[in-house]
Amino acid sequence: MTTQTRSLFREQCFIGGHWCSATNNASFHVYNPSTKGIVGSVPYMGSKETAEAIKLAEQAFKTWKAQTAALRARVLRRWYQLIVQHTEELAYIISREQGKPIKEARGEVEYAASFVEWFAEEARRSYGDVIPSHRDDARILTLREPIGVVAAITPWNFPAAMVTRKCAPAFAAGCAVILKPAPETPFTALALADLAHQAGIPSGLFSVITGDNKAIGKTLLSSPIVRKLSFTGSTLVGKELMQQAASSIKKLSLELGGNAPFIIFDDADIDAAIDGIMIAKFRNAGQTCVCANRIYVHDSVYEEVTKKLVDRVAQLKVGDAFEPNIQIGPLINRRAVDKVITHVNDALALGAEVAFGKAPSADSNFFTPYVLTEVSDDMLIAHEETFGPVAALFRFQNEHSVLERANRGQSGLCAYIYTRSLSRAWRVSEALETGIVGVNEGLISTTVAPFGGVKESGLGREGSYQGLEEYQEVKYVLMGGI
Repeated sequence: MTTQTRSLFREQCFIGGHWCSATNNASFHVYNPSTKGIVGSVPYMGSKETAEAIKLAEQAFKTWKAQTAALRARVLRRWYQLIVQHTEELAYIISREQGKPIKEARGEVEYAASFVEWFAEEARRSYGDVIPSHRDDARILTLREPIGVVAAITPWNFPAAMVTRKCAPAFAAGCAVILKPAPETPFTALALADLAHQAGIPSGLFSVITGDNKAIGKTLLSSPIVRKLSFTGSTLVGKELMQQAASSIKKLSLELGGNAPFIIFDDADIDAAIDGIMIAKFRNAGQTCVCANRIYVHDSVYEEVTKKLVDRVAQLKVGDAFEPNIQIGPLINRRAVDKVITHVNDALALGAEVAFGKAPSADSNFFTPYVLTEVSDDMLIAHEETFGPVAALFRFQNEHSVLERANRGQSGLCAYIYTRSLSRAWRVSEALETGIVGVNEGLISTTVAPFGGVKESGLGREGSYQGLEEYQEVKYVLMGGI
């Protein structure tokens, strides 16, 4: 660990502008998924510390919301610059606690910084309206105001980008944020909080708390002061949080599970489709919410796709994040490995075939990528998000049938289609029941576009100008007597 990295590596929580331990000094270890060694320890906090963070956030919010958009933009711009300046240190922390290859970690830092830059600019573009009135002696205005104190809960698979995608628009809108990062990856969030404080985010406006998930969540969601929840994670947990938030009618942004179909039609550019699979399926070892989970291949090109995909997958190098030329790091923990093994074994028991891959060793989080063929709709992998490096190839015969299969189930986050037909691209994009569609493209995430799903994949959108609106309320003002 370099001297600079050590300066961002914090083993305390950040509340009210101060680094602090739990009131009872309890803590828990965070493990490197590659080596299984201890990365460090963070406080095991609960209701008491969360309540204090809420109180301080409310105080800071009252001052921050009164600041000009220009001032908020300058602070966010400075945060962006600090993140960019500390790319190597942040990437190192990400790779140690999350396991992704260092090159991917650098890419995540760049992606995370882009949200801060974007919302620094969007802070100046929060416009209200003057609406033609129904009376000649009155005028109608709408104002956009910050919603207030925000609870943000982020996942472990993108420990930097999911923090900035939530916090940057909240700060730009004028809100305060209490962040609970995933227990597997708290150090990246704490490092970002350090840089935010250096950038000028006021004390109390941004707190980061680790510890008892249930106690922290219950305190945040039962508090009338907390007016919004932004959560990225599993659909099951999202439903539980939604129920808890109902008691105080909080505004919700939920980015939940996916089961993305990836459809290769008979007129597709096969080489481009293979490139798309390699990005959409194997980035971050398959641990992404927009991961291609069900790869539907037209029967006439099935053998060609299988052969070319196996040739590419066989070249992937699996190993520790800091080894040269690594493309696949470890899965986050043994539970994740066991889930992927269950999906593979279930598919094989029901008739799928292994075109490439081998079972992992019993004591490792590393998982050699699989390519499974002759996968059918009755297998677990067709219905559940695998969250691992397994490419499952399904056959299909026509557009109508594949659309019916792709839209099956309650997930609706993302889908991918490959075709040379413009009319088919329009037709299928409109017919797919997802919030995002990639047409002849496997990398769809970008700051400037709205990210989010339909059905049980969530509520709301992150990124783009819509991401700012998620942290605002619209106030209607009727001015009479004119």
